Amino acid sequence: MFLFALAVSPLLCTLAVIQVLGIAAAAAARLTEGTRYERGGQWLCLLSLVVVGGVCGWSLQFGPGSSAACAVTLTLMTLIAIVDFR
Repeated sequence: MFLFALAVSPLLCTLAVIQVLGIAAAAAARLTEGTRYERGGQWLCLLSLVVVGGVCGWSLQFGPGSSAACAVTLTLMTLIAIVDFR
């Protein structure tokens, strides 16, 4: 019953969804390497990096917590896209 009393901001939910989709796009770009979908995966990752980067700058007005979360997501996306895990 306690969970129904919590108010969750739709803005924070939207930021969280954008961040999860950004991580998924970076992972998809990584998984499509060497396939015929590689170019599309790379473009999707680049577009998601631009979107999450813009959201990171935009979220500065909501406080350091939301912008720090976006910055961590942007860092994770970059690491997923460029680090070779082999």
